[in-house]
Amino acid sequence: MTPASSDAASKSNPFYRAAWRWHFYAGLYVIPFFMMLAVTGMAMLWIAFLDGRDGERMPVVPQDAALAVSVQADAAVAAIPNGVLKQYVAPRAEDRAAVFRVDADGTATMVALDPYTAAVIAEYPRRSGWYDFANNLHSNIMLGVTGDRMLEIAASLGMVLIATGLYMWWPRKGGMRAALVPSFKRGRSLWKSLHGVLGIWLSFFLVFFLISGLAWAGIWGGKMMQAWSQFPAEKWDNVPLSDDTHASMNHGPKEVPWALEQTPMPASGSDAGVTGLKAGVTADIDSIDALARTIGFDGRYQLNLPSGDAGVWTLSRDSMSNDTTNPMADRTTHIDQYTGKILADVRFADYSWAGKAMAVGIALHMGTLGLWSVLANTVICLSVLFLCVSGIIMWWMRRPSGAGRLAAPSMPAHMPFWQGAVLVGLVVSLAFPLAGLTLITVLVLDLLVLSKIPALKRAFS
Repeated sequence: MTPASSDAASKSNPFYRAAWRWHFYAGLYVIPFFMMLAVTGMAMLWIAFLDGRDGERMPVVPQDAALAVSVQADAAVAAIPNGVLKQYVAPRAEDRAAVFRVDADGTATMVALDPYTAAVIAEYPRRSGWYDFANNLHSNIMLGVTGDRMLEIAASLGMVLIATGLYMWWPRKGGMRAALVPSFKRGRSLWKSLHGVLGIWLSFFLVFFLISGLAWAGIWGGKMMQAWSQFPAEKWDNVPLSDDTHASMNHGPKEVPWALEQTPMPASGSDAGVTGLKAGVTADIDSIDALARTIGFDGRYQLNLPSGDAGVWTLSRDSMSNDTTNPMADRTTHIDQYTGKILADVRFADYSWAGKAMAVGIALHMGTLGLWSVLANTVICLSVLFLCVSGIIMWWMRRPSGAGRLAAPSMPAHMPFWQGAVLVGLVVSLAFPLAGLTLITVLVLDLLVLSKIPALKRAFS
């Protein structure tokens, strides 16, 4: 049996029919979210590549030497009445602007300026551009925790969609050619062939994108993966620790490397740490920037100023924040605001295996590895859109004309070896709790509600 003859299989194989029904119902929920994720993902890819997440790709005319960072910072603060400097984002290259975050009256404003003249180029509210609009949709559809859970369910059910799709399209007998090369027939057979072939080629990449995206989700990521994969604070060499975690540096979108979010911040105000600034050198934005360059923070990096009496200077560079195209160059360094000593210096090599996988995975997921990754991710997003659209077209062509119902594939009345299906459902439930909860809920509704009420049974049949 080949994929082309799968219609016959659907009539004779109860497992095929059950998989088809679950594929159909999972698609009903998943398709709108996957289309939104693909569109917003492409928007973020190209905005970040062309303009920069923080607008930092604004061009300037290079000169012999840039002004001191403190002079640039003074100009940025002067542009915002009652402003307080919070962050410095170093220029990506010699012909790009420097960006400063200045807070005033509870509002964070980004000020881009020419590092050679300190002339202000632009001012804009932080995290308010088109990139952030797309990111807010992509991360929680602007519904906070509720949206996060809805997207986690969609991503989890996406795994069900992939598994059932592969089962239905996988050739039962014969070679793999029909499964891997489309047959250009007419009508629904053409759409089915294109959908199945693209799905089987895309399945590996789609699983990767779902897993790497789920790692940011609240339950599967935050409760199951991240909680036991965090960077241990014991590696701070017994420096004083703050009550705040690194997640306190997040302001809206994720900004801190995944492996560090739940790790406590070190605190200033002791003699702990290793030599950073030389004795007698005051820790200010100029000396900290010079230290950053000395210890290897070249090109774009971010410098967060101390917050409060126990706060620290924080140098950071990671591909997730578009600082670099190399996730293995991720680095976060904390410096005592009083002594200038380095309290912590965390690099990619210090992450756990899960932290390393996430650093590389998020860079691939976000397409921050250069133009090739932007183009590759664009192709994947367009492919996901095609799978969604072709699925809708196949349903519409299969649906009886004038039928006032979903025309869902029927559930087989008898299914031998049902224990195997239960085992698969159990594995999915343990691996992806929200998917399991959703599957159980739908199954209960199907058996106890939809099948008992004639009007609902007809509408969902």
